[in-house]
Amino acid sequence: MKKEADTLNVSPTSSKASLERERKILLDLGNDITKVRDKNDLIVLFSKRIKCLYYFTHTIVTLIDHKDETYSAFLLDNEASPIRTHAQYQQMVKARFPLNEPFIQAALASDDPISFVLEDIMNNPQSPPFLKVNYEGGVREILMTKLMNADKPMGFIHIYTDKPGGFSTEFRSIMKGIASQLSGAVSNILKNEDILNQEKEKSFLLDFSNDISCVRTKEDLEKAVSASLRKINPLGGYVIRKINDDGLTMSAYVYGSEAIPPDDELLQEVLSAKFPIEDGLQNRVLDSYIPLLFSTEREISRGIKSIYLQLWKRTGYKTMVGIRLRIADRNLGILWLAIDEVNIQLLKGICHQISIAMANIMANEEVETKQREQGFLIDFSNDIASVKTKPEFETAVFKVLENLLHTKLAMIQVIASDGFHLDPFMYDRSLYQNAVKDFDEIVANRINIEEPYTARVLSSESGVVFSVEDEAKTGNVFALLWKTTGFKNMYSLPLRAGNQNLGTIWLLADSLSQLMLKGICAQISIAIANIQANEKVLAYKKQLEQENDYLKEQIRTIYNFAEIIGSGDEMEKVYHLMSLVADSNSTVLVLGETGTGKELIARAIHNASPRKDKLMVKVNCAALPANLIESELFGHERGAFTGALDRRIGKFELANHSTLFLDEIGEMPLEAQAKLLRVIQERELERIGGKQTIKIDVRIIAATNRDLEEEVKAGRFRADLYYRLNVFPISLPPLRDRMEDIEPLSYFFVSKFSKNTGRRITKIAPGVIQQLRTYTWPGNVRELEHLIERSVLLSPEGVLKEVFIPKTSASEKNEVALLPNQSLEEVERSYIIEVLKRSSGKISGVGGAAEILDIPGNTLHSKMKKLNIGKADYFGK
Repeated sequence: MKKEADTLNVSPTSSKASLERERKILLDLGNDITKVRDKNDLIVLFSKRIKCLYYFTHTIVTLIDHKDETYSAFLLDNEASPIRTHAQYQQMVKARFPLNEPFIQAALASDDPISFVLEDIMNNPQSPPFLKVNYEGGVREILMTKLMNADKPMGFIHIYTDKPGGFSTEFRSIMKGIASQLSGAVSNILKNEDILNQEKEKSFLLDFSNDISCVRTKEDLEKAVSASLRKINPLGGYVIRKINDDGLTMSAYVYGSEAIPPDDELLQEVLSAKFPIEDGLQNRVLDSYIPLLFSTEREISRGIKSIYLQLWKRTGYKTMVGIRLRIADRNLGILWLAIDEVNIQLLKGICHQISIAMANIMANEEVETKQREQGFLIDFSNDIASVKTKPEFETAVFKVLENLLHTKLAMIQVIASDGFHLDPFMYDRSLYQNAVKDFDEIVANRINIEEPYTARVLSSESGVVFSVEDEAKTGNVFALLWKTTGFKNMYSLPLRAGNQNLGTIWLLADSLSQLMLKGICAQISIAIANIQANEKVLAYKKQLEQENDYLKEQIRTIYNFAEIIGSGDEMEKVYHLMSLVADSNSTVLVLGETGTGKELIARAIHNASPRKDKLMVKVNCAALPANLIESELFGHERGAFTGALDRRIGKFELANHSTLFLDEIGEMPLEAQAKLLRVIQERELERIGGKQTIKIDVRIIAATNRDLEEEVKAGRFRADLYYRLNVFPISLPPLRDRMEDIEPLSYFFVSKFSKNTGRRITKIAPGVIQQLRTYTWPGNVRELEHLIERSVLLSPEGVLKEVFIPKTSASEKNEVALLPNQSLEEVERSYIIEVLKRSSGKISGVGGAAEILDIPGNTLHSKMKKLNIGKADYFGK
């Protein structure tokens, strides 16, 4: 039977030493848990760190799968496990155990660690088999601790011991104390593994894309697919079936398996057969946009007669995944893959690449079959095949057109991403040497798919031939431009990938073969599709690199929140406001003088918010040139302005579902303020030069050292933007108003710069602290930091005995200048009292009022007596 967890509350009779020990253990373990990054770290934590404190045999972490109501092993301490050599060990490691058994239900119902004597529960009808196996290995008791994630159980920590009653009250208390941190550690490990898996998938698809881009024949495809699929499915086979020309049957196109000898008769029969599409399996795959998983035995029992099922059964393929291969809305065939677990996104990515490769191969096969006698098409195909960039493509096209067809390219236009406009992709400017100005004007004006000539070409099957002379008579500006070249005809064909229009090609010549043109355009279409796909991959890669660089830049400061030091009343008010607003999505306006730590406060709010898992993006509005602010914030499309060579993702998009920190918001120009206000209000933006509206979910934290109300009155800041930002203002106190924090801040900076400079300064002389407190700090914490850094560099000893503070600060002079109209004696008395307050009542010595006033201590005593200044005037107020 189960042993109820001992009470985890410290009893009144517990010794102070015991409580201190437990507190220290929890603190040390908590620090260790924060360092956990992967499974190995967690194993070491249990197998070495905790085992040094308490006795147990081994530990296992299991995770719950709420979809099928089971739990299974996640982390194993194989070295310490007494059952690792047991015959059932490997089977149990892979097994999934139901959650509805009494043993695990008791663990789920308990909020505290709960222990069970194995002998009492292992033989119960629904008890999991691993209890009995552990008992056979010498284990006698198990302690179960529930792991939670967002108020939902995510798994358990199983701790085993071979000593009955071996789990002490203190150990249970420790396990309960660290349960939430362990839950967080396991959750982080899962997230890290998921990120790694996603990165591996991206890397795999990029590698596969590179491999598949070189495919030109079925043999190349077989090698590329076999090599790639072997990485994710070493033991499984595959077959790619292609839809035949009759549209009713399918045949093997590419095949790969190491499980069947190549000369196997049944295999050869399957590879040579034509299987009807409507066979109960293949038609279901072609109609599905996601991969389908089939059980070989189940499909045979359903009456499917296809012999390929018999081949799968005999080979030992219990489950097969079928994924359709498709370009645009055209089905090319099916990929059948022997695999047990399906990663839908990965398989869809693989099939997309295979589909492109198959489309390329099939197009090449068709060209070779129908136009074998025209050798120039083969040459052209070879030239295009290696093209990866637009300049390479341009060289290949110009070479073929001029050397083999004796014509020139008037224009290739590509349909833009909006699906409506067309952009010039390539043209031969030398054609229009007699009308350069007219040509430049036409190119500068974007046309769309509804332009009459373009619409006719895009709607045609095999292109349109325009008579230059006849069209020029209509006065059409395009036809008049064509006439200046001296050619008789304009040949225009649609560029398509499958059934998708990519753009149009326009060729000026006297006479061209339509058959040859179709062959050329097919190759050009494929090349353009490949170039566009390659550009997208490169753009995505560049975006990832930019985000990675940005992340590396930010990661150096994202974990330095320990620098927010201060425990005085003023900072407590700030902390209270931060705690109130952190969990919300409200806009925060951080106000304060230069150097008060506004960015640290913004980062702390972000890291305490639900958006903490994503990177906080920072923009310094004062550091951006006025002409680049809009591009930096909202991004731009390629060609939006001079110098916009690539698409740029703005900081708002980068901060989607995260936090955007707008530092020095008061420095933003009025024009940019208006555009910023619209984005904040509408929660949507458009990149410069773009037409697509992009929805965003961004939390705004703004900061400024300016008085925005005065800026609004002066007309330098928009009132409506100010009201949008001033939802939850947090004012940071200047350092002169939080003198109690000077000492801890000074020690922090001394420790920091001692490490950086290799000095061993461990103390600060009392006189130095007194000096620091008497200064008004116009530069606030940042000024204190730089002053300490300089003092540490100049200090030769282990004690900081001297700091280099300006004798008279500008703020002190301002204070004297702002005194009201008083008599000289009253002014002198007020000033001496203020100086005494800043020096904490110290009259003589280092940091005393006499030193600040630059008079002898006796003289100051005499003046105080003469002016009737007592302790009540500068203490307790």
